[in-house]
Amino acid sequence: MYQSPRRLCSALLLRDAPGLRISSLAPGPRRPLAPPVLRPRPASPRLQAAASGAGRSRPGTEGVRSLGTGIKHGCEPPYGHWELNPGPLQEQQSILTEESSLQHYTPHTPVSSMGNGTSRLYSALTKTLNSSAAAQHPEYLVSADAEHLEPIDPKELLEECRAVLHTRPPRYQRDFVDLRRDCRSSHPPIRVMQWNILAQALGEGKDNFVQCPVEALKWEERKCLILEEILAYQPDILCLQEVDHYFDTFQPLLSRLGYQGTFFPKPWSPCLDVEHNNGPDGCALFFLQSRFKLISSTNIRLTAMNLKTNQVAIAQTLECRESGRQFCVAVTHLKARTGWERFRSAQGCDLLQNLQDITQEAKIPLIVCGDFNAEPTEEVYKHFASSSLNLNSAYKLLSPDGQSEPPYTTWKIRTSGECRHTLDYIWYSRHALSVTSALDLLTEEQIGPNRLPSFHYPSDHLSLVCDFSFNEGPDELL
Repeated sequence: MYQSPRRLCSALLLRDAPGLRISSLAPGPRRPLAPPVLRPRPASPRLQAAASGAGRSRPGTEGVRSLGTGIKHGCEPPYGHWELNPGPLQEQQSILTEESSLQHYTPHTPVSSMGNGTSRLYSALTKTLNSSAAAQHPEYLVSADAEHLEPIDPKELLEECRAVLHTRPPRYQRDFVDLRRDCRSSHPPIRVMQWNILAQALGEGKDNFVQCPVEALKWEERKCLILEEILAYQPDILCLQEVDHYFDTFQPLLSRLGYQGTFFPKPWSPCLDVEHNNGPDGCALFFLQSRFKLISSTNIRLTAMNLKTNQVAIAQTLECRESGRQFCVAVTHLKARTGWERFRSAQGCDLLQNLQDITQEAKIPLIVCGDFNAEPTEEVYKHFASSSLNLNSAYKLLSPDGQSEPPYTTWKIRTSGECRHTLDYIWYSRHALSVTSALDLLTEEQIGPNRLPSFHYPSDHLSLVCDFSFNEGPDELL
């Protein structure tokens, strides 16, 4: 039986919110009303059927390789509750230096995700992945083939999100700044979004956002704020960090919007320390299949000081369907915290070396998105700014002189105090690409005295969005 896209959206959005009833699909103003008494909406049979078929092999993985891991592209770890195998501390610490570290995770039937309750959509998928056959054949651990899933109208999904969020304050308006400087292109620009979305397990279980109400962190509404931000700006390429709801939220929804996604989890994610976690967090990279064709994909486990680390990156070479031009896009998330500056610097050097190889010594234009956990004064930033890849930081162009980074990309209050830093960047090949526009940041007044995250905004990091065009003319290559 055919299920309308509206019903598909509803089943996915409400699977974690059995107490949430949508009285109207019209967005309307969000009012600070008490939550209504709720009844669960029945799950979509179409989605359950899609989930049961999610173990099929996915075609089109030619040219895919992996660096520093035993996991091949498309062989993602199963959805569910994850734990480290019990053992001495030394054995757990050794994960950082082992080649195929993901084999140390033991999947379990999901007990309860951080959001609230187990997904009906993925109940069949979980049973499949936890079967003995799946355990013996990791090639079955792949995402559902998007060709067999019903598409979703992004406008309808955006309506659904806004209906779920009707008791919350409205999104703040952010405007794009026109940065065009006589760059003419016969093809539409490429819109890239960079965003650390805040892992749900960390937000609720470890990060101690003392000024953020607990209710603002509930997954059933926070995921709609994240989706609303993505749908509002409609990126062609989406680079995310701290993704711990890839299999049950982002991959199923974004694939129905026409995106192809890749997820690479951290080998030893801090999310695994949180009770009832939803699995390890990691980096995710999505691109619109209508605009790009995947040429190659590389999962990189970053090294530092000759040691394999807990940080990862994804690098993909894409080809524009309109122009036939190729470029590489990469996403990463470097080591956090003060005192690890040399470690981050080494990770950055390793990533740059890998990108040198992937771009054939800068012959292929490059875009690098990431939460670098580093201010512009750090060595890792200087390495990227002075690299032979000839990279420039896109958000510097918003400053009056074009040479200064924004004053902040993250602003939060923890038990240790208030933190305002510039840590997130979009780097690009300056001679091959031009930034035609960039999304301005939220002002201090918009962020508010309690900082981020909040009822207004779902993450402690701001999203960065840029439009890129290929340079035309003799110096279009580096």
